[in-house]
Amino acid sequence: MQKDAPPILELSTTLSVRRGEQTWGTERRMALLAAIGSEGSISAAARKVGLSYKAAWDAVDMMNNLSGDLLVERSTGGRHGGGAKLTDRARELVAWYQAVQAQHQRFMDLLARFGPRGSQHLDLLRNMALQTSARNRFEGIIGAIESQRINDRVSLRLSGDLTLFATLTHASTERLALAPDRRALAFVKAQSVLVRTSSEGSGSVKEEPGTNVWTGRIGHREEGGGLVELSLDVAPNVRVTGFADPHSDGTVLKMGALAQARFRAADVLIGTMD
Repeated sequence: MQKDAPPILELSTTLSVRRGEQTWGTERRMALLAAIGSEGSISAAARKVGLSYKAAWDAVDMMNNLSGDLLVERSTGGRHGGGAKLTDRARELVAWYQAVQAQHQRFMDLLARFGPRGSQHLDLLRNMALQTSARNRFEGIIGAIESQRINDRVSLRLSGDLTLFATLTHASTERLALAPDRRALAFVKAQSVLVRTSSEGSGSVKEEPGTNVWTGRIGHREEGGGLVELSLDVAPNVRVTGFADPHSDGTVLKMGALAQARFRAADVLIGTMD
């Protein structure tokens, strides 16, 4: 009996155009240009792509300024109350973008045939490309979001049932659109992590107000400038790096020894990739 073929994974991305440090050719902006070409006015094009009139005007001004060539010609008054039309340069750009977008979608369809592993590979490449100054970077799934008087307390589920707590303002939670079960990244500077001796079990987490407390075995040790840098393996594929607590017995903090890493929830930065 023939087995059913595994379902093809559906992957979706957007294609953006960059010039230097400025991203200006996003999918929505290219859709706005195409709509101006078909509708003949910025207001009608804005309604078609779901933008406000002001946002559409601002986008047109920005694209005109950054392109080096006039993309949209606007007219006011007249028998029909004015309008807008694409220049030859803009029509060429829209046609080019649509052709590239079609090729891009064929590429995504090809990746989807690799199944869930293809999506995982993309996630890994995305995270590897992210550059930050924070030594500690973790990826996980958002658990509970507890609203407090001023801030929100966000929990992030990591590998091996390990939990990380972060304190964010309400505005940050809303701006990042954080919600339970959404994937997110957490960043902690090594200078914010204190490592001390511990006799507790590896990988345990103690919930203390405003503090993350992780226990693991020392997998890296480096001394220099009077400081001792230590990395603890606290869960499968989770390592946290910090510095020895000056009040700890440094002679006990040896390779393979159990130790405890402590850092405040307020010292955790949360980020998303979309």
